[in-house]
Amino acid sequence: MRHHWLGLASALAALAIAGTGNAAERRAPEEIIVTATRYPVTVLELAGNTARLDVERLELLNATHIYEAGTQIPGTWITRGNGQESITAIRSPALTGPGSCGSFLFLEDSLAIRPTGFCNVNETFEMLSELASAIEVIRGPASALYGSNAVHGTLNVLLPEPGTDLLQVSGEAGPDSFMRGKLLWGQKAGDGEGVVGGLLYDHDEGFRDSAGYSQAKGFLKVGTGLAGGQLELGLAGTVLDQDTAGFIYGENAYRDEAMRRTNSNPDAYRKANSQRLNASWQPDANSADAGWTLLGFLRRSDMDFLQHFLPGQPVEKNGQTSGGATLLRYTTLGRARITAGFDTEIANGWLKEIQASPDTGNRPQGRHYDYDVWQYLASPYAQAELPLDERWTLSGGLRYEWLRYDYDNRMRDGNTRDDGTACTPPCLYNRPADRNDDYTTLAPNIGLLLQLDPGNSLYLSLTRGFRAPQAAELYRLQAGQSVADLDSETIDSVELGWHHRSANLELSVAAFAMHKDDYILQDSNRYNVSNGESRHVGAELDMEMRSDKGLYAGLAATWVKQTYAFSQQIAGGETITSGNDIDTAPRTLGSLHLGWSADRWLAEIEWLHQGRYYLTAQENQRYAGHDLFNLRTSWSINRNWQLTARINNLNDTLYADRADYAFGEYRYFPGHDRELFLELSWQR
Repeated sequence: MRHHWLGLASALAALAIAGTGNAAERRAPEEIIVTATRYPVTVLELAGNTARLDVERLELLNATHIYEAGTQIPGTWITRGNGQESITAIRSPALTGPGSCGSFLFLEDSLAIRPTGFCNVNETFEMLSELASAIEVIRGPASALYGSNAVHGTLNVLLPEPGTDLLQVSGEAGPDSFMRGKLLWGQKAGDGEGVVGGLLYDHDEGFRDSAGYSQAKGFLKVGTGLAGGQLELGLAGTVLDQDTAGFIYGENAYRDEAMRRTNSNPDAYRKANSQRLNASWQPDANSADAGWTLLGFLRRSDMDFLQHFLPGQPVEKNGQTSGGATLLRYTTLGRARITAGFDTEIANGWLKEIQASPDTGNRPQGRHYDYDVWQYLASPYAQAELPLDERWTLSGGLRYEWLRYDYDNRMRDGNTRDDGTACTPPCLYNRPADRNDDYTTLAPNIGLLLQLDPGNSLYLSLTRGFRAPQAAELYRLQAGQSVADLDSETIDSVELGWHHRSANLELSVAAFAMHKDDYILQDSNRYNVSNGESRHVGAELDMEMRSDKGLYAGLAATWVKQTYAFSQQIAGGETITSGNDIDTAPRTLGSLHLGWSADRWLAEIEWLHQGRYYLTAQENQRYAGHDLFNLRTSWSINRNWQLTARINNLNDTLYADRADYAFGEYRYFPGHDRELFLELSWQR
């Protein structure tokens, strides 16, 4: 079954096109996106890719973890750890270590949720995806409008905007004492003016021992007139309190009914919270082609968790406080439409790692790290679109980014215990002396768009993405590293694509090739690797079709080959060979949903596919992949009340959310069993 998804996609596309008549004679629905250009455009006007999940799709999915939303987007695999933990892969392997989060730009209303250089691999739980009005994802590097971290992908959670009257309340229950309540409320005071807010609370005991969590999320936005312009203020926050279950060990342990429910780390936990305040102001005189926007923001977050996945299980505590501003200018120069901007940011971050347990190999008892880092960023950029004639449009952009770190080590320098005595064997870690580091990067992009007819466009794009090294990569060194001699990681991408929009079919196809230089990675034994290279070649299909009879279907399909482009023997770690598949990089991913909607009823069946992947750079161990089925139904009882049922893993497959091989052992995060969720909602 898993080998025929391309044939299935072709058949569905042919069926849909046959049912739409002459596409050139039928107007495409207006699907508006905002992330790629920072102003509203249709997909047909875009020389690149953007996948969008709208509010109707998000409400039907009603995801308990952002992984469930990610399956709807081609090229995207947000692996689910335990509770609300995750590792993101967008046109990439599932990367671990600081570079994994540094390779993706996570936005909320087009503003980064964390400061540059201070990402966390699990930071998706700081996003309000459960309350979103839409989620947009750019696969591959973004344009000059976005800076560091927009390497493999950009994920933007868009929250409801002021200016809409609404009231929605829902309650949901599921297995393992899962409970969730949501509230969305808005009051309109004028065009774009008013107040809107949302609250969410959920609690889950977890299907594994000692593995429950509670979390709360909320936001408030106010829009009003001020000083001849429109002012919008936004506040968002999250709190997570989680008891964490770690890996289970042993080859194919995820298939063992008893073992998959166990937790060998019953004391593991994660406590985290985040807050974000932002403001934007636009003059009333703004028009689509001439105007400007001023944005300001303040952010903070902190986290305390047990690193159950490491020998010795040290506790890590970290936090960041940051602020900044963005000035955007929209103008025209002749026939060209130009968006120019200037980003500034200042941040302070800190990290401590403390091991309470006795010495464990090269990890001694006591403090391992304790440092503080100031970060300063400035970045001018511009992006332009120039119509060459009625059908051809040339686009291009350039971004310059300067980033500085001021690092202060609050412990003894070097490869010692916290009291200054030598480790036996030598400590895994090394603490560099106080230092400053500066990074400057220039990133261009160029694209060409051909409008074939009102419903079809072709594009070609060449884009460079980049990320400066993360603070943890520079100052959380390992034995043998006295200085992390790292350059900014860059990726060069070429992409060819086709967008089609008609009354019954929305279709986007993309083929791409990417080459990454100065690749910073962590091998399966958690040894850091610098100055690597990788290649990524693939094709993606994103399709939605519907009929006038209420039938509809959607497909997100991916084929990709991701390989190392360098060879290296890592002291104490793996052997990397050029041409081998990168570990945890499945070649095929896909989701297909088929549904029917009529009167007050809706029913949908979904097939999720994940291909096999290797667990180490040597290609000696692998995970076989899996296929899952989900069922969703909803009944509109009347104009106010709605009842929804979701069954995940309908076939009750024993699978792994993520498979790994480290320290000489297979290890897995087991996937969830069959689950039934019931939701009752009311809206006026």
